[in-house]
Amino acid sequence: MTTNDAPPPPFVSRIVGVWLRHVRVYAKNLVSNGFPPFIEPLIFLVGMGVGLGAGFQLKLPGVSGFVQFLAAGLLVTTAMFTAAYECTFGTFIRLEFDRAYDGMLAAPMTPADLVLGEILWTGTKGLFFSSAVLIVITAAGVIRQPLTLLVPAVGFATGCLFGAISLFVTSFVKNINHFNFYFTGFISPMFFFSGVIAPVDRLPPALRVLAEFFPLTHPVRISQAVCFGWRSPLLVWDALYLLAGVALFSWLAVARLRKRLID
Repeated sequence: MTTNDAPPPPFVSRIVGVWLRHVRVYAKNLVSNGFPPFIEPLIFLVGMGVGLGAGFQLKLPGVSGFVQFLAAGLLVTTAMFTAAYECTFGTFIRLEFDRAYDGMLAAPMTPADLVLGEILWTGTKGLFFSSAVLIVITAAGVIRQPLTLLVPAVGFATGCLFGAISLFVTSFVKNINHFNFYFTGFISPMFFFSGVIAPVDRLPPALRVLAEFFPLTHPVRISQAVCFGWRSPLLVWDALYLLAGVALFSWLAVARLRKRLID
């Protein structure tokens, strides 16, 4: 059997290969890449908690104050932002400027392997960033609940979801500046209307309905349930939304990016 006749590596190995490539690149600047996730949430909590929290009272079971409520949402919003940036600006640069994918596709790897490896990597970053925020808020005594150890898993799912959505968006973008529309018109508004700043049931009726379609609402609600011991039938809907969203947008991203990666 010649080298050309050798079978390709297993499917899982190909996806993990893409993931390992990103891990190695990220680790080259580990201090500068890994330090901000520990500092940014602390600054945000102090700024928002001291300013907005002073005049914003919450009466929710298990919630002692606004800072605690905000911290539960930040555990997953950090995963959303890192995944969105990674699979928009990061992917576009690798695709159009660095041409990093050309060499990867020259190996026995398909566009689907590459896209799924990207999504696995954003899930890993989501887990890492959620864990960093969890360490900060636990050390600060903001939230102390054993079940919060489950939050990094929610961060992983959030990273996968927004990684897949962002790859789908990237498949349409021809100019890197067009990502401003995605962040200004979609990502940023969700931060304010997905239950992070205030409970969804306090929004106006129309926004309350719209919030149920926002991808961020569901991991935020799961994170809050874990942090505060809340139980609700809506959590089943939230979990199904996360799983279905990852599956749907992963499929759409593969379908949209396959031709562009080959060309």
